[in-house]
Amino acid sequence: MTLSLPARAETGGDGLRQDLSRAMITLCALNFFMADVQAGIGPFLGVFLQQHGWQTGPIGSVMTAGGIAGMLATIPAGAFIDHTRKKRLVVIITGLCTVLGSFLLLASQSGVVVTLSQLATALAGAAIGPAMAGMTLGIVRQKGFNSQMGRNQAWNHAGNMVGAGLSGWLGWRFGLPAIFFLSAGLGVLAIVSVLAIPERTIDHEAARGLEDDAEHHGGGQSDNLKAFLRHKPLLVLAACLCLFHLGNAAMLPLYGMAVVSAGHGNAATFTATTVVVAQAVMIAVSLLATRWIARRGYWIVLLVSFAALPVRGIIAGTFITHWGVWPVQALDGIGAGLQSVAVPSLVARLLKGTGRVNVGQGVVMTTQGIGASLSPALGGWLAQGMGYATAFYTLGCLAVLSIVLWVGFGSTIRSASDCKA
Repeated sequence: MTLSLPARAETGGDGLRQDLSRAMITLCALNFFMADVQAGIGPFLGVFLQQHGWQTGPIGSVMTAGGIAGMLATIPAGAFIDHTRKKRLVVIITGLCTVLGSFLLLASQSGVVVTLSQLATALAGAAIGPAMAGMTLGIVRQKGFNSQMGRNQAWNHAGNMVGAGLSGWLGWRFGLPAIFFLSAGLGVLAIVSVLAIPERTIDHEAARGLEDDAEHHGGGQSDNLKAFLRHKPLLVLAACLCLFHLGNAAMLPLYGMAVVSAGHGNAATFTATTVVVAQAVMIAVSLLATRWIARRGYWIVLLVSFAALPVRGIIAGTFITHWGVWPVQALDGIGAGLQSVAVPSLVARLLKGTGRVNVGQGVVMTTQGIGASLSPALGGWLAQGMGYATAFYTLGCLAVLSIVLWVGFGSTIRSASDCKA
């Protein structure tokens, strides 16, 4: 894989060029290990709690509690990332939170402890998104952001895939508790990786969208947070993602529980398979997303990502069987893989020069979090009261609203994203 170094490497001497090259490579390693920090034990939580006597409704509710906490923390976390020069420290703290959350959940499955564990994981997830985007933008700047994000996300999905594969094998061989030790170990490796990024490679002004003095609004004053309420393209993007994740977030854990409950698979190995299939597709899609964006634009790429969910819901509700994981999770890979690159890249493009890029990332992540935090509770209670099939059909239909909104404001999104150089 050929890396294109930022322009400042040409004037920074051999030392800076080497540090920048090292930072770009280490970003990939960090994203690989950070995958578990962002997801925690993810879809394994549902089957783990099921084995300890929990019902689908309470499982969904406790996952929603963590999602709400992460949602409330995301915008403040983005604002903090815009202003702090300790971005590496933020990533280290998130790794420690994941390690702590894993061991809390392993120690006890009481309602209070499980909720605390989900809160720790959610707060870590709230900070890690803006922190990783800010560090990447600070290292490669706007010109190299799309390409580096594609590489970052490919390695992130690879980390999820390897982590899920190892989790499945460890869960089958040693039981589900082994998965918690794996999550903690990967968190430690993420901390080691971020320490390997040279601090001087991060341009903290570029990290917030201010690369040149000419781009500082009013002598360096950043846009007020209220400006986001008047930024129509950003609001449309946020609303579409909220609706999408309201339908999408519960699909993976629910499908794992549905198939296992029907007696079609081992809890650990089947759940691992659902993740591996999706992440394998996401790796390829992430690497191709940058090229598709350059050729087709952000609007059409995100439209394709939204359209994948209704089809996924129909298949999941119709085929609750072990082989259904292939089409269900392949569609998840297409939708999530495209969004993982297109969304942060589009936000950085829309807010270039404002000094509020990471707050903008936080705003979008918050709206995603609103949908994602409500999704497990909605899906869990639907499955408990009306059956798994009805839950999948209902969740899939929510993405139709995203498509209608995205198409309705298509000209606004296209003009705003195309006019940003």
